[in-house]
Amino acid sequence: MECIAVDWSGALTGAANRIWIATARSGELTDLVAPGSRDAVARALLARREDSAPVLVGLDFAFSVPAWYATERGWNDVHAVWTAARDEGEGWLRSCAPPFWGRPGITRPHAVERGLRGTESGKVGWLQPKSVFQIGGAGSVGTGSVRGMPMLLTLRAAGWAVWPFDAPSSHTVVEIWPRHFTGPLVKRSAEKRAAWLAQIYPELRDEWRRTMAASEDAFDAGIAAIGMSRMPIAAALAMPTDPLSSIEGQIFEPVAGPAE
Repeated sequence: MECIAVDWSGALTGAANRIWIATARSGELTDLVAPGSRDAVARALLARREDSAPVLVGLDFAFSVPAWYATERGWNDVHAVWTAARDEGEGWLRSCAPPFWGRPGITRPHAVERGLRGTESGKVGWLQPKSVFQIGGAGSVGTGSVRGMPMLLTLRAAGWAVWPFDAPSSHTVVEIWPRHFTGPLVKRSAEKRAAWLAQIYPELRDEWRRTMAASEDAFDAGIAAIGMSRMPIAAALAMPTDPLSSIEGQIFEPVAGPAE
């Protein structure tokens, strides 16, 4: 199955250099491009939906919020969460009112665990998740998530299954965490990225190796696409049993076994 990984950015400026789309099949990278904008990602995925060939797409932003916040806001399903992000999200980012935090002078107003979804809790070592409520500061993912969720409305309306809110189909979108595909690598170092690529993926085309070594964002997209395409995808797409996943979502995680 073809696998596409998108390294996403919620930045208002500079996003063109930080958004990358990588494509892989049977464990081999087949394409690596910077589409230029968030809108360009949406257009590319809408166009890919017109192709009947099966595909799995991974997007590296949070697909939802902690269940307690959805309940507090009266959002009974994820469609309501995404709709609110579309209609109110820019206001959330401007005001940075609780539970959001991270803008200069605005510290976290709650315990760390309260800001995490079930799928993010309990991670250790190099797997250290950030809260969707953190919209500024090192490693923040909130801005990209708030600006990404409205696209999920568009993709679902176009016929994409958004797992685990929908059962997987021939065209499925999942939430990914590129860190799952690296191990404890000092990913911010271009030198260490280059050495890791030379060791783990020596068969990479030189052009892509140089690009991924030079750009952490291109690196994330490339290694996620390759990693996804080397997995038993059907097993990884088993519907989660945790009832929280129906509102909070679930990160698509690597599982052992032969690729499909």
